[in-house]
Parts: sequence; structure tokens; C-alpha cells
Amino acid sequence: MSGRRNRWIRRLVVLAAMVLAIWALKATVFRAQPLEVTVYPVARGTVESTVVNSRAGTVLSRRDASLSPGVGGLVRALPVHKGDTVHAGDLLLAIDDAEYRAQVTLAERSLDAAKAAEKEARLQTRQRRRALERNRKLSAEGFVSKELLEELQTAEEVADASAKAATENARRARAALAQARATEAKTRLTAPFDGVITEVSAELGEWVSPSAPGLPMPPVLRLVDLNHLYLRAPLDEVDAAAVRVGLPVRITLDAFPGHSFPGRLTWTSPVVETVERQNRTMTVEAEFDSSAAPAGVLPGLSTDLEVILRTRENVLRLPTNAILEGNRVLVVKENRLRSVALRPGLRNWQYTEVLEGPGAGDRVVTSLDRDGVRAGARVVVAGEAGS
Repeated sequence: MSGRRNRWIRRLVVLAAMVLAIWALKATVFRAQPLEVTVYPVARGTVESTVVNSRAGTVLSRRDASLSPGVGGLVRALPVHKGDTVHAGDLLLAIDDAEYRAQVTLAERSLDAAKAAEKEARLQTRQRRRALERNRKLSAEGFVSKELLEELQTAEEVADASAKAATENARRARAALAQARATEAKTRLTAPFDGVITEVSAELGEWVSPSAPGLPMPPVLRLVDLNHLYLRAPLDEVDAAAVRVGLPVRITLDAFPGHSFPGRLTWTSPVVETVERQNRTMTVEAEFDSSAAPAGVLPGLSTDLEVILRTRENVLRLPTNAILEGNRVLVVKENRLRSVALRPGLRNWQYTEVLEGPGAGDRVVTSLDRDGVRAGARVVVAGEAGS
């Protein structure tokens, strides 16, 4: 009987040892390893309320001209090439002007003739007027008949009318000369402003054809001023009421990764445009602040605008991407994650103001995309996000 009892005792001892061993293995070897998380210590800083463009914007120039001569003809001079820097008034292209110079000469000779005819008509008018005055005195003394006096009066009026006609002919000749000179001037294409030649579609000795009446001549050069740049971008219609001219903007360019440049909103469209079905946007324009534009910014570059609506400084803030649905955040407390309710204030895509919730120094988790990151999980801090 005692032997049977001893066997049961030994079995119980072995079973207890096995249970203890299993528990020890689970508590040591098979225990779940703590998750590595990245945290952000809640601290004070600046938070902005912003809106951003709905699609990429574009860098443009306020002075971007497609140029062509005012008349067609043979290209006699083409002193510029793509990439050349020119100044206002520099010659860009000249059309053979022999025909137009001849028209100017003809107009000059016509003006000379009209001036001579005008002078002759005025002389005749003065002569007729003096004769009329002399005979009026003689008529008063009874030496000249009334009929002769009337003839002299008529002759003076005819001479005066001829003088007026000659004056108008001279004016017409002056206008014709001005027109001929203006037409001749159109054979020389000069730079309207300082800039860079970006396109040249004509060749020396090539014939530039005029367009049909009422249509502009196709451009042969493009001139762009790189010192008067601005930016244009679309905003979503929901932000239309919030933006206004004068608000500060933050400008980023794909060509300058990791950098942003200050600017200011200079224009907002008075209408909302429908680009695609259910896609309505409002176009805005902005300029770099004085001396803020980096060297190398060119028209055509893609850009993004972040319009700054409001700013609050020295407030508690945390990364916006650390906020879970329902305005909650995960805070590391004694190597475990705790869910903490958040009452947010001002926010943008980067930071959110903390009105109530985690305090200064609390470490909120930013690596929410890792498996197992949830309230109650054991964690170890692997790094801190930049503040």
C-alpha cells in the first residue's frame, strides 16, 4: 500500500516538474520579444494650419514672349541663337527691307511735293486776299464796280479752299510716310525686354511667310525673362474660402529636394474651374520672397505650394501621422503601449497641436505601420523621430 502511494507521489512530482519546466520555457525561451518602435517626445514648437495644391504647379515667367517680325520676307540677319542672353532693344532678326525702304523714299518724295503744293496754294491765297482788300477800298471810293469786287471775293474763297485742300494733302502725305516707316521698322525684330532666347525656328536666308489677314504670323523666336518668375498651382475647391492674396506660402520644387523657399500669394482666381468630372479647382499664383528664389529655377519646373493660413508658436505638438482613428495616440509607459485620448488643436500634414492628452516629454509612437503595435503590447524604443 505504501509502495503504491510512493509511486503516485513520484508521478505527481514528475508532473509538477514538467509543468514548472513548461512554464519556465514559456517565460524565457518562448516568451514574445518586445516590439521595436520609433517614438516622438511631445515638445513645444510651431504649428501651422495650411492647405496644399491638389495637383503639381508650374514655374512661369511674367515676361515670356513668342516673337515674329511684323512683315514677311527673306531673313537677312539672325544674330542670336538658342541660349543667348539679350537686352532690351537688341536686334534679334532682320527681314530684307529693300522694298520697304523704297516705299519710304517714295513717301518722302510725295510729302515734298505736297509741301510745295501747300506752299504755292498759301501764296496764292495771300495774293488773292491782298487784292481783295485793295479793291474794297477802291470800291468804297467808287473806283471799282460791285461786280468786280464780287469776282475778287469769289477768287479769294477759291484760293483759300485750295490752300486748305493742299494742307490736307500734305497731312495725308505725312501719314503715308509715317506708315511706310512703320512698315519698314517691322522688318527689324528687337528684344522687348532682357531675357534668354529659348527657341529659334527661322534660318538665315529663309523666307518667312506672312499669315492670312486677321491671323498672327507664326512665332520665330521665344524670349523668356528668368528674373520675373512666379508660380501657378490649383487648390481644391474646399479651400477656396480660406485663401486670400497676401498669405505666406512655402514653396518646394522637385529640382531642389529637401529644401523649401518662402513666398507670398499674389493672385487667386475669381472662378472655380472644372478640370474633370467632380474635380473642381481654384487656380492661385505666388511669388518668391525677395532674394528667396534659388539660382537655377527655370520656367516649366514643377512646384508645390503650401499656403499658410494660421500659425501658433510655442505650443505642445506631436506628429500628425502618430494620431490613430478617434483622435487617440499610443504612448510608451513602462515598456508597454498605452492608448491616450487626444484633443487636437491647429494641425497640418506634419504637426498637430495638443490641447489635451499626452504631456510634454511623453513618448508617442510614430511607427504605427508595424505589426502588433497596439495598446498593451510590450515594446522597446528603437529610436526617436526628429522634432
